Amino acid sequence: MSEQGNQVAKAAAYIAGGAVIGAGLGLLFAPQTGAETRRSISRYARKAQVQTSRWGKAIKSGVEDALDRKSVKEKSCEAERPQLTAVLN
Repeated sequence: MSEQGNQVAKAAAYIAGGAVIGAGLGLLFAPQTGAETRRSISRYARKAQVQTSRWGKAIKSGVEDALDRKSVKEKSCEAERPQLTAVLN
């Protein structure tokens, strides 16, 4: 993994850790009953699952697009090779 990738992973870990700590503190100081808190956590977990799924699909789509563009570039370069050799000779 590149240095930039490591930094992104580290930042994501810090954000996730902060979210977990914040959620824990929120539960400790929440002025709700246990049932209300569990319902709230359940809703939050469902929303987080949907959002994570959306992000995963967006990332997958972006990677597929980048790979498609790369393969198109490679094909166009191969198609132009005879013309380039003719010009250079």
